[in-house]
Amino acid sequence: MRRLARDVLLMALATGISRLLGLLRDVSIADRFGTTGAYDAFLIAFFVPHFLRQLLAEGALSTAFVPLYTGLGVSGDDANRFAGSLLAWSIPLYIVIVGLGIWLAPAYVPFLASGFAPSKLALAVALTRIVFPFIALVGFAAVFMGILNAHRRFFAASLAPAWFNVGMILGVLVLAPRFPDRPVLGLAIGALIGGGGQLAAQIPALLRTGFRFRLTFWPIHPEVVSLLRLLAPAVLTLAVTQINLLVDNKLASHLGDGGIASLQYGMRLFQLPIGVFAVSVATALLPRFSEAWASKDRDRFVHYLSDGLALSALVLLPAMVGLFAIGRDVVRLLFEHGTFAADDTLRTSRVLTFYAIGLFPYGLVYLFSRAFYALKRTRVPLIAAAAAVGVNVALDLLLVGTMREAGLALATAISGIVNGLVLGLVLLPRMRFPKSSLTLVLLGSGLLYAVVAAIQRLVDGSGPAVSVFAPLLGGIIFYAGYVRFTPLWRLVGRFRRDGSDA
Repeated sequence: MRRLARDVLLMALATGISRLLGLLRDVSIADRFGTTGAYDAFLIAFFVPHFLRQLLAEGALSTAFVPLYTGLGVSGDDANRFAGSLLAWSIPLYIVIVGLGIWLAPAYVPFLASGFAPSKLALAVALTRIVFPFIALVGFAAVFMGILNAHRRFFAASLAPAWFNVGMILGVLVLAPRFPDRPVLGLAIGALIGGGGQLAAQIPALLRTGFRFRLTFWPIHPEVVSLLRLLAPAVLTLAVTQINLLVDNKLASHLGDGGIASLQYGMRLFQLPIGVFAVSVATALLPRFSEAWASKDRDRFVHYLSDGLALSALVLLPAMVGLFAIGRDVVRLLFEHGTFAADDTLRTSRVLTFYAIGLFPYGLVYLFSRAFYALKRTRVPLIAAAAAVGVNVALDLLLVGTMREAGLALATAISGIVNGLVLGLVLLPRMRFPKSSLTLVLLGSGLLYAVVAAIQRLVDGSGPAVSVFAPLLGGIIFYAGYVRFTPLWRLVGRFRRDGSDA
């Protein structure tokens, strides 16, 4: 059995590379566009393709695909014929989706950004029509990603989104100057280049798995129908979840230029530890969950789930503490230059602080939802997401008037807590709750905050870079030592042995 530690670390490495490029992308965008109305318009234009990307691509499709593809492999059936049938029928589907998205842009964009001035709204519509084909590119890339994950080729699949960031960086640095009147057009074209790169980058690794592109329209593989049955509640779950972002953007569009952009910058930093570790753990565990359940090995399923919970806490709780302690300094170091001013730093750092409250809960949502998809109980994540959205919308309306963007971020964090609690309570009978590990992680995170705060006081006034890297390095050294000399090290040992002997 391939070791879980290696798979997660390879995924974390690849995702880390992608996220670092993502930070470079955001730094470039902040320098060029800051929190201007043009960047707000781009974010609204990209919202629907990104929304559909979650529904029809990397979110629901890839997640629902892996258990079925893995199950066919375990039973000895031709899993690649299933993938070929799915790819074939995806072609006409995406042609229709892209055509409708471009044609109907003037109808739905004003709904998404009802607070925009007419000129800003017209720019958002024009940008939407440019970026909409992105959904087709990442839709096919998501199927490739699912095949690679099912074969446990995690590195290539996790590294592919890095090419999207490369495309966006090219859009800012190379293409934007070619459009002096509307430089944001370069950013939109860069998004398409990045989507094409994300698709093409996976093909060599895909061919090495033995997969061949044999598109079969007829007869439709029976598992395509099964996928649609699994996909329906998964799509609804993500659609419900994306309502959070829709409501946030719609309300933020009434807060003036920069309302949406400050949420975006804060969300990028919030998602960094989630993307590097939480998604890596959940994605690496999904085929293992699926194999254990298909093989009727309930004990192994429980081991994976319990250790996945403890490992998520081991990394995400100290990351949350770190964002509380040095979040403002990180925003200042990364973004405060060019068009991005000191007021923008204050605005974005407040957003980041409230987002950080939901860091660990959102990590658990990734883990627990993958367990439910392996169990093929996709309605439970839907119910949990619906409860979370109800909480989010109610709190958005309650808090936006007094806290502005920070209130929207706090509402998002609390809705993540609700989502994680609902999923965790339903899964509790199938999980050994790691009380001792969580207690040790909580204690270590509290001590970590004290260490980081003390270092901050020592280096106060030393400049933006020192204010970030000195507490960061000191905190990492302290926490690594804490883990090494406490029983948490045994958890790391089980993780290195694939978690199978917990």
